[in-house]
Amino acid sequence: MSRVGKSPIVLPAGVKLAINGRQVDVRGPKGGLSLQCAEGVSLSQAANTVTVARTNDSPGMRALHGTTRAVVNNMVLGVSAGWHKVLQIEGVGYRSELQGKTLVMMLGYSHPVRIDPPAGIDFEVDLKARTITIRGIDRELVGQTAANLRAWRPPEPYKGKGVRYLGEKVRRKAGKSGKAK
Repeated sequence: MSRVGKSPIVLPAGVKLAINGRQVDVRGPKGGLSLQCAEGVSLSQAANTVTVARTNDSPGMRALHGTTRAVVNNMVLGVSAGWHKVLQIEGVGYRSELQGKTLVMMLGYSHPVRIDPPAGIDFEVDLKARTITIRGIDRELVGQTAANLRAWRPPEPYKGKGVRYLGEKVRRKAGKSGKAK
């Protein structure tokens, strides 16, 4: 049995989970999310715990068992506490600011990069630390939004300039060596 899949999901106070066939709806203080489970994976609820079970032991079903449990757990954590990712901007002249809800980044292009947040995502900008915080209840959407922002100017290996995750180590390369005379 899957080690991840067999562990129960504990529902925090204020979180309600509804199972309607293969449809799972999770509601909490920060909002609500829903998921259509794969065929062969079932969820059962008892008091404040949810368990995930599978119908057969094929390799694909074993993978779906653990994945479904992890996704439902991420939904529960998202509607109760939320998710966030922090990006850091490095480089001379590279900066970001909020104009309303729109994120405006100056990343060395001839024009500023304007990004409207997808539904369910909020941006926060710290001008002093040059960081961008992406917040939301859907873990997948928060991570994908952070990856899309980073893709505008990934960190380059020579000077380390660009947009990186907070704490990300950028592997640096040596520049050109001078010609010996």
